[in-house]
Amino acid sequence: MNTSIDWLPAVFIGLMGLSFLVYAILDGYDLGVGVLLPKDSQQHRDKMIYSIGPFWDANETWLVLAVGLMLIAFPKAHSIVLQALYLPTALMLAGLILRGVSFDFRTKAPSKDKQKWDLTFKLGSLLATLCQGYMLGRYVTAFDTSLASYMFSMLSAVCVTAGYCFVGAAWLVMKTEGSLQKRSAQWALWSNRLMVLGILAVCIANLSIDPIIAEKWLGFPQVFVLAPLILLFVFIFSTVEFYLKKVPLEDDLGCWYPFASAIIVFTVCFGGLAYSFFPYIVPNQLTIYDAASSRESLLVIFWGAVVVLPTIIGYTIFAYKVFWGKTSKLNY
Repeated sequence: MNTSIDWLPAVFIGLMGLSFLVYAILDGYDLGVGVLLPKDSQQHRDKMIYSIGPFWDANETWLVLAVGLMLIAFPKAHSIVLQALYLPTALMLAGLILRGVSFDFRTKAPSKDKQKWDLTFKLGSLLATLCQGYMLGRYVTAFDTSLASYMFSMLSAVCVTAGYCFVGAAWLVMKTEGSLQKRSAQWALWSNRLMVLGILAVCIANLSIDPIIAEKWLGFPQVFVLAPLILLFVFIFSTVEFYLKKVPLEDDLGCWYPFASAIIVFTVCFGGLAYSFFPYIVPNQLTIYDAASSRESLLVIFWGAVVVLPTIIGYTIFAYKVFWGKTSKLNY
């Protein structure tokens, strides 16, 4: 292997990981908002849809970027992963399509069936989150076909959905006021607790399933990294719990804190996964160096990414700057 090009696969796995992380945070909150749509209040459902309206479609750009990078930079891995996850991927896409169709019909066209489209949006969101969590579980277990691996994947589906609900509820705490903000704080409380249990269960299961990962985390001296990470999680979860019980505070003080905490939790979890599996892109099967495209292809994609990635980041920042502040009614 030519060591002069080792940096290219590393750069692309970093870009791919960044894209998946940003997608999980940004599309995660609008998927979570969709899952949380209440049945008993049309006013609350409208406000929740308004809160994600300017962003939800663009948020999915990061998923397209991540999958595109895998296809072009790591075609061998793309083939293995998509072949193993064909059915849940198809179901996830069906859920995303349901979300798009129902959003347009309930928001942009006069309809007497708004409640039905809201339900469709909720079901599409739930289907997409469960599939994404299941796919993550299958990936983490290296697509093993044992009963334990399938059970782990189902646990992962529930945990990822809880995480999306938490970041979605945290987004609503930041973007809404009044009774909906109080209700969102309650949703965030329960999903935060479920997410804590999920993270603990997934960590214990992952360490138990793979001895290589267990050695990476529990060997010496890296075991000492666990202490500050555990303290960080305890601090975040306990302070978020305390804050959410006090919502709303005077002048909406700290309304951003639950959402910022969710970003930190997602980032640390993704960083932990990256550390656990590097340099494998398909766990225990294929490294990034074995799966990478030719040097010429990687260089072309690299310069394309130099142009495309800042553009995506730029318009994302611009969109959030324009629609910053509390949610108001959308007009089309």
